[in-house]
Amino acid sequence: MLTPEWIRERVLSALPGAEVEVVDTTGTNDHFQARVVSEKFVGLPMVRAHQLVYAPLQDVLATGELHAFALKTYTPEQWAKVKP
Repeated sequence: MLTPEWIRERVLSALPGAEVEVVDTTGTNDHFQARVVSEKFVGLPMVRAHQLVYAPLQDVLATGELHAFALKTYTPEQWAKVKP
């Protein structure tokens, strides 16, 4: 069963030092949303930044265990401008 913490740890394994927040949006352990802030996104188009986050989750995406994953990625500079 997927949990927000499990997904967070997977993403951190690929992006050490990132700020990762994951929320189960439906309570069904298959729909999540995440916010990832990382220096590794600097200079990358959004599509490439998303690919870096999706990469460590490919197995659970392929099986459908992770059915929906809404994602927002930011560089630290971008996050500083938009954070609540």
